[in-house]
Amino acid sequence: MAIGDSATEGLQDIDDTGAYRGWADRLAEHVAAAQDAPLEYANLAVRSLRLNEIRRTQFDQALALEPDLMSIVGGVNDVIAPRPDFGRIAADFEAMFTEATSRGITVFTFLMPDPSFLNPLGRYVKSRALILADITRAAAESAGVLVLDLSEYPVATDPRLWYEDRLHGNWLGHKRMAEAFADLLGYPGFEHWDDPLDGLPRQTHALERLGADIDWAVHWLGPWLGRGLVGMPHSRGISAKRPVPEVVRLASANTRIDSTAPATHPDHRGFLGTRRPTGSVVGSRRS
Repeated sequence: MAIGDSATEGLQDIDDTGAYRGWADRLAEHVAAAQDAPLEYANLAVRSLRLNEIRRTQFDQALALEPDLMSIVGGVNDVIAPRPDFGRIAADFEAMFTEATSRGITVFTFLMPDPSFLNPLGRYVKSRALILADITRAAAESAGVLVLDLSEYPVATDPRLWYEDRLHGNWLGHKRMAEAFADLLGYPGFEHWDDPLDGLPRQTHALERLGADIDWAVHWLGPWLGRGLVGMPHSRGISAKRPVPEVVRLASANTRIDSTAPATHPDHRGFLGTRRPTGSVVGSRRS
């Protein structure tokens, strides 16, 4: 079960049909490949939602599906808004993390790296992003939630993992994220997810960077601000892409985990999905 905003919905990892795939879909494929039993998976994430909106529109629906593993990600849309309410953010994380783990669900989340490397506005929200990370980390520690802290991994700030909108990961970024979560959850074969990319990012001079910043502002920042000024929600007309749990079908052979590696998990009836009446297990945590 995956709930959250655009990062969990899968922007900007676009598949061959033009639909968004994303790290959550890719992770579900890794888990399905690691077990013999069918795996059910649902994704309720919708772009642009603030954390309280995720709690109000997705969390109860997710719990009703009785998942055994669940990702809860949000808060970035709060910190890029004019007046983030950090007290509410803390309360929402604490409530969701505590309720989910009290039901025996293994919950996991991630923390963004310093946004100042990514786009010109990153330096203005850096302090807010650090507060969000502290809030998320504290709530997760209290409730026993697994945390992937991308600020600890230099590869996370490689611009080749990010889409041209300078906010979302590209297909390679989502691929690395899925591998990182698989490693966090104890699945073998993913320990090298944070290896540096081959070569170095292309070096640009100051004038070229200025031109790129202007192009980004015209094509991405301007439309985003315009929708906000007229009160048009960015999520208008968007619904969850996978609201009903479905059996995961592997996209390709290269999504499979090394079949020679020893299994460390019992089969999940519903990793990121639903728990069947016959019972299921909580994923083991790596020490």
